[in-house]
Amino acid sequence: MVASLRTLAGGSSKQTAPTHRASLPPSEAYSGCVTKDSKPPNPLIAGMELGGTKSVALIARGRRILKSARIPTGRPAETLTALGDLIAGWTARAGPIAALGVGSFGPLGLDPTRADYGRITSTPKPGWSNTDVLGALRARFDIPTGFDTDVAGAALAESLWGAAIGAGTVVYLTVGTGVGGGVLVGGRPVHGLVHPEMGHVRIRRAPGDDFAGVCPFHGDCLEGLASGPAIAARAGAPAETLAEDHPIWDLVADELAELTTTLILTLSPERLLLGGGVAGGKPFLMAKIRAATAVRLGGYVAGLSPARLARIIRAPGLGDRAGPLGAVALGLRAMQDFPQRSK
Repeated sequence: MVASLRTLAGGSSKQTAPTHRASLPPSEAYSGCVTKDSKPPNPLIAGMELGGTKSVALIARGRRILKSARIPTGRPAETLTALGDLIAGWTARAGPIAALGVGSFGPLGLDPTRADYGRITSTPKPGWSNTDVLGALRARFDIPTGFDTDVAGAALAESLWGAAIGAGTVVYLTVGTGVGGGVLVGGRPVHGLVHPEMGHVRIRRAPGDDFAGVCPFHGDCLEGLASGPAIAARAGAPAETLAEDHPIWDLVADELAELTTTLILTLSPERLLLGGGVAGGKPFLMAKIRAATAVRLGGYVAGLSPARLARIIRAPGLGDRAGPLGAVALGLRAMQDFPQRSK
């Protein structure tokens, strides 16, 4: 019988009530959870998080990160080789890895029936279009390998160890250099024709707002209006330097609330987590987004009080570890899906 994902992750396979762990001290929030009754014990998993400017390699047992390192994202071959070398060096001492997970910037080919499966496809990042990430890593590491978007991985990690434990439907939104979202239903990332591309949806604009947007594909899609570069272009200064009472934040909150409202009405998530350099770590912005979402819902969803909405729209429980641990979670998922390939 294949072990459940939560058992492999170092937790109980039984569903528990959604728990928010953001307030836990690091030693409690991220320590491993191995017991003598664990079957099997937390396997050693390697992870890679591929970012537009920086990439991370790590090894972990459950949510306990044993080793990690961050490197600049250069050309594809040199970046993947450098990340693989880090993992190989660590495992020479720590022992063999059971699986590898990769959470990547996109767009990605995730349909196994298509020729672009395992590749980064039409990315604007120079040199990375059509890069066969999965093929290159499988050639080096003959173990189960999970491959998905970084936001799908983060959603999976939050469902295992963070603010979405026990939630059946989870959305993880990141708002930073870009805007992206991952969806988890029943513990699995949602794919279809492509993976979700939430940052590129069109939204209603504030009356009189004629900012053209910065997205090279769509101009004033959500990413073109509310990402870090868009905020800097609109305000004339980087987002991190703007005061809480700067008028740009009301615009950004309204724009993000257009998406959160749509997601609540279409996907009905029990957790809608907002992370990234723009949305993360700004309680004032989170409060504005919740309030703007409530206005847009207009009381239509029965029982969705302000207190309940605050439990749904919230910060990730894993903080800046959601991305790296997302890669680990994808490795655990691959180990569960392909146990016969585990060493």
